[in-house]
Amino acid sequence: MRPYLLLEANYGQLLEDRPNVAVLPWGATEAHNYHLPHGADTIEATSFAGRAAELACRRGAKPIVLPAVPFGNNAQQLDQAATIHLTTATAAALLNDVAGSLRRQGIDRLLILNAHGGNDFKPLVRDARLEHGTLIVVVDFWRVCPDQRSRIFDNPGDHADEMETSLIMHLEPDLVAMDRAGEGRELPMDIAELNQPGVWAPRPWSRMHPDTGCGDPSKATAEKGARYFEIVSEAIADVLVALSKAEKGDVPYV
Repeated sequence: MRPYLLLEANYGQLLEDRPNVAVLPWGATEAHNYHLPHGADTIEATSFAGRAAELACRRGAKPIVLPAVPFGNNAQQLDQAATIHLTTATAAALLNDVAGSLRRQGIDRLLILNAHGGNDFKPLVRDARLEHGTLIVVVDFWRVCPDQRSRIFDNPGDHADEMETSLIMHLEPDLVAMDRAGEGRELPMDIAELNQPGVWAPRPWSRMHPDTGCGDPSKATAEKGARYFEIVSEAIADVLVALSKAEKGDVPYV
């Protein structure tokens, strides 16, 4: 029984050692090439949140990891079997209710541990903070320690790639079917002017990523995944410790 995981903690533990910062893992349910599970993002978000909270607790922090949100913004992938899309309005309502519930219990610090690139939280966070006064921090795990990511992995990508495949190999090896993996090829947009920095349009995913992957997973290993997982978890733990120890008035905790 781990008292920093709400799914496992009991009320007696929470009363004896009240948490002061909550962690909300947020994933997605979508295709990850042919070799990774649909729940890869949720597995990653939950795993990073749990490990970071464990490390933070050892340093005196008081985090509580909430049950994960398993759905994300997948509007461009709804042609793929069993992909679930959460609208922005639904995500905003969910975040608002979570933040409001915690605030009533004296928990006014919330870290969203995001594992899905399609989730964009900035407008949602601004609105929820205005409504509840809660300090809300977003951590996109793949953006943490970018120098380590480029050092550990050979092939760049952003979905079911070498990094993500390595992580799932480490976290849930029985759910990886490498013999089925596609090459993760990305096709450019036909409108050439849209393929330049500073210009953005939603990707029609199945047209641009024939196997739904983005990045070659062929060099993935569980060992690479384990190294990356621990490095990023330590960095997230640093954030949790700082949030837990912050005093009211410490910018941006105002």
